[in-house]
Amino acid sequence: MTNVFASQIHLTFRRFALLIAVLLPVSAMADTWKLKVGAQDGNMAHQALAFLPNEIWIHADDIITWTFPATEVHTVTFLMLGQVRPSRLAGCPGLPGGASPDFSAFDGTACVNSGLLSNSSASQSPPTYTVGFPVTGNFKLVCLAHPNMTATIHVLALSTPLPHDQDFYEDEAERQRQELLSDTDESAHKHHGSNEITSGVGHIMGNGGGTQTVSVMRFMDPTKVIHVGETVEWTNAEAVTSHTITFGPEPDPSIQTAPSANVTTDADGARHAVMSSPSDVVHSGFITELPQDRIGLAQAPLTASATRFRVTFTGPGVYQYKCVLHDELGMVGEIIVLP
Repeated sequence: MTNVFASQIHLTFRRFALLIAVLLPVSAMADTWKLKVGAQDGNMAHQALAFLPNEIWIHADDIITWTFPATEVHTVTFLMLGQVRPSRLAGCPGLPGGASPDFSAFDGTACVNSGLLSNSSASQSPPTYTVGFPVTGNFKLVCLAHPNMTATIHVLALSTPLPHDQDFYEDEAERQRQELLSDTDESAHKHHGSNEITSGVGHIMGNGGGTQTVSVMRFMDPTKVIHVGETVEWTNAEAVTSHTITFGPEPDPSIQTAPSANVTTDADGARHAVMSSPSDVVHSGFITELPQDRIGLAQAPLTASATRFRVTFTGPGVYQYKCVLHDELGMVGEIIVLP
């Protein structure tokens, strides 16, 4: 009787295990794909503002895990069709801090956003963010921190063969990374006047998956030696990335976009400040290119932004400045003013 009873228990257990296997959701058997967000060179000056790679074909119920290896901040963001693009600080409306929990699912009916992530600590593993895709469709991926940083996720039915495997995407990511980071800042050193500084340089590259940007996040020729009464001019040559020229402490992040009260506007639209002492506090606000015009959108006025910032120095001393957005990447400089 004992053996019969044991056999019945074993049979019941096997049937129960089989039932559990049948009832498990499809997502339990889904594939996990691994991609990257951003890349940088050894000194963090060259930044690939890109999803690597920026196009992938997966099956419904698959998930994607993005790793953030770069020091520059990025987001993984999926907006609803027709949704107005929020700022990087606002994120998705209605969510705490504008960010969705890790392992969120995107089906096109609600905004999903990782929040700002970066590999800010060399002693820890890079952060990751995972999104599941329960329905078929073609979805656009954007970074709220960088316009023109986009990607495409093709979600196919389980019966449709996939064109590529994980090894292909790893090779494609490395190819795109090398292509972007091979750009040079040589052109930024050309056509400079003695008192001119280029604040970053970069350009946009496009492919079938979206757009990517390579940026050199440095002040070119960051140290200038001038005399009292002279003016230094900074020009942003970035395609999409904003920078600041900030003397003194960093302003609160919520007001970094605006210049300090002691900054005026010249007739040609450039912002202008006067400094008499290294202890003076001056903040340019965001110096950035205007958004690209698109069919159906209003023409953007030049007065909506500024690409140049000027400072006239009326007192001697060593004036330290930085970009508050990218000083941790080494974007700093100084102006030495002689009598």
